[in-house]
Amino acid sequence: MQTAQHIIRNYRRRRITLALSLAVLTFLATLGVRFLTIRSVNLQRVDEYGSYAVATMENLLSPHDELGLRVAPLVGKPCNAVQGELRQYVARARTLRAISLIKNGILYCSSVFGNRAVPVNMLEPTLPSRHASLQLSVDNSLLKGSPVLVKWTSVGDSGLDGAMQVINIALLTQLMSAPEMPWVVRTALNVGDNHLVYGSNALGFPPPGTDDKETQFHSARQPFSISLIGPSASTLAVQRLPSQVPLALLLALLIGYMAWQASASRMSFSREITLGIARGEFEIWCQPLVHAQTHACTGVELLLRWNNPRQGWISPDIFIPLAEQENLIVPLTRYVIDRTIKHINIFPASSDFHIGINVAADHFRNGLILNDLKRYWFACRPSQRLMLELTEREDLQHLDPQVFRQLRALGVQLAIDDFGTGRSSLAWLEMLKPDVLKIDKSFTAAIGTDSVNSRVISMIIELGQRLGITLVAEGVETALQEEYLRRQQVQILQGWLFARPMPPGEFPAWLERHQRLSTPGQTRV
Repeated sequence: MQTAQHIIRNYRRRRITLALSLAVLTFLATLGVRFLTIRSVNLQRVDEYGSYAVATMENLLSPHDELGLRVAPLVGKPCNAVQGELRQYVARARTLRAISLIKNGILYCSSVFGNRAVPVNMLEPTLPSRHASLQLSVDNSLLKGSPVLVKWTSVGDSGLDGAMQVINIALLTQLMSAPEMPWVVRTALNVGDNHLVYGSNALGFPPPGTDDKETQFHSARQPFSISLIGPSASTLAVQRLPSQVPLALLLALLIGYMAWQASASRMSFSREITLGIARGEFEIWCQPLVHAQTHACTGVELLLRWNNPRQGWISPDIFIPLAEQENLIVPLTRYVIDRTIKHINIFPASSDFHIGINVAADHFRNGLILNDLKRYWFACRPSQRLMLELTEREDLQHLDPQVFRQLRALGVQLAIDDFGTGRSSLAWLEMLKPDVLKIDKSFTAAIGTDSVNSRVISMIIELGQRLGITLVAEGVETALQEEYLRRQQVQILQGWLFARPMPPGEFPAWLERHQRLSTPGQTRV
């Protein structure tokens, strides 16, 4: 029979594989989540910076809109009369380099040079214009070659008159904002087809680097946009991933450990038990019970065996406790009842012959056992009497006595298995009134010794006799034990002295042989 150690080793290998796989997936998933989070933060920082830069530039240009409206009424007036006022406007504005008045396309008055007579399109080819405009250009008058921002305010309907403000764009961009590393390496002001990079004294826009990305933010109030150049959000996220490795490794170890704990062998057995029930891998065996005085076979206890094709024979000591823990003991019991009905004809068709089936306490809750017996057992109308055996080690205190009364009314007997090893109280026994107490084999084995168990069995026998309950002694293996139990008036004996557990198909031959040899005091095999 397959040992628990061998089975556990097989499942341990699966658990290791599962734990490592989940740990690796967790590690990669954590890095992936951190990558997406950092990337999102990077995008947000760029968006915030771009919005701030546009808003700052709009605020800086807003006074020039108002200034254009104030200067517009001066167009057409003699230069000598308005030059002083123009110079005052320039002096008050930190970013303003000069104001010029244009009449019929001729720049006739400048705040710097005074009277002039220069076609304005020689200085700015796109001027004059009927519409207000903003242009990024090069200064051809004062600081020749330096970048300037030209703001045109049209006056009248001809499109030939207007006021031109020459804005010191280098100072304006410095007031705007510096790049914010590492998200923004360079910033550029875009007006029309011209560009001015922050910190540069010449127009132009060098292309982004291989790993750089350009993001543009357009103004809703002015005809300009701001370009932000820097590493992509993904590139920056990848660069920061090494710092996230400790966190990912910690989570991977934690998930791996949790998977290791959660995938303990009992959980693997849960799947195996379910699969075993579906494939019919469980077999019922029977062990006869004999009358202590006559040695007549009075019934059998059905035992479950598991021939797992993947693991071999698995001991009930392994799969029964695990089935109880995983809430699979009720399906296993249904399986036993169903298989018992299929083998019912091999047992003596007499109401004096009982068939004992082990049933978990959970099966009694909410009357579930009643429904299952009506569906499987009573539907076939067997002649044999059914005995349900509950182990005393289970929590029997919370079971409903009404269920037991209904079972007794249907002719079902109740036995308390492994009596003396659990926690039943006398009051509970008196209330439940079981038909049979099965003395645990550990007490039977102590017969003839000076151990405490040898004295306990006498107390159990006396208790059963006082309560009028039939006693069954389990684990009878020697003639000495048989003789002692017979003298103590224990009615039924069960153990290897009479028969070992056997497949149902072997029971008729054993019964025939036993009936020929059933004389008191003779050893049976």
